[in-house]
Amino acid sequence: MADADALRDATRPGVPATPEPTPPPPVTAPDGSVMSLVDHLGELRTRLFRSILAILAGSVVGAMFSVQIRNFLLAPLPIDTVQVLGVGDGFAIQLRISLITGIILAMPVLLFQIWRFVAPGLTQSERKTVRPWVPLALLFFALGVGIAYLVLPYAVSFLLGFTDEVLVANIAAGPYFDFVTTMFLAFGLVMEFPILLVGLSRVGVVTSDRLRQVRRYVILGIAIFSAVATPGGDLVSPFVLGGTMYLLYELTVLFIKRTGR
Repeated sequence: MADADALRDATRPGVPATPEPTPPPPVTAPDGSVMSLVDHLGELRTRLFRSILAILAGSVVGAMFSVQIRNFLLAPLPIDTVQVLGVGDGFAIQLRISLITGIILAMPVLLFQIWRFVAPGLTQSERKTVRPWVPLALLFFALGVGIAYLVLPYAVSFLLGFTDEVLVANIAAGPYFDFVTTMFLAFGLVMEFPILLVGLSRVGVVTSDRLRQVRRYVILGIAIFSAVATPGGDLVSPFVLGGTMYLLYELTVLFIKRTGR
């Protein structure tokens, strides 16, 4: 019925025809060919498989140097040894160190695979705009891991400051390495925050005015994320993480504004 009414309206003099909705642009491969939904899912599977292989390869390297990495991470502690509480804790710690090291070493491959998966959904001009920020994402991740290691001694000192001759600090290895590795990943991923915002601004999803309007909600989200992502219970780690995120947010908004968006 609606189609018949639209046809009658189109034939009446002086009545403009109702324009048909513009279909969304098709997803294209990097070579310019159109990708179907099945092809897009196959592309996702390929990218995930290559990312997993990269993490496994990095984990093998991490396993080879796990003892040296373990001792390096224990350096901020005021003691030379830590204790394990379970029979399998030593193996679990080595496995965790190897896996986190694998993720860090595989980050260049992971970022490249993410870019190769996202790029077909962008226009040619959007690809040219966003592509230079992909290498910077790796640099920012490494910077975040470096900041985490600089903060680690202060966080450990703060937490151990509540111990004494009665409340003895017999540090368990499992919780300590859980704390360290989680903090490293949290700081590294947080440093991708400005890259994501700049990328979204380049493709027209967000603007500097919109980011300023939602500032109060962003601050609340940063506070919640900082408290959850730093499991040590100290005040130093969430404060530094939250302060870094907010500073990056404000600098990113200023940068997006200066680019005219």
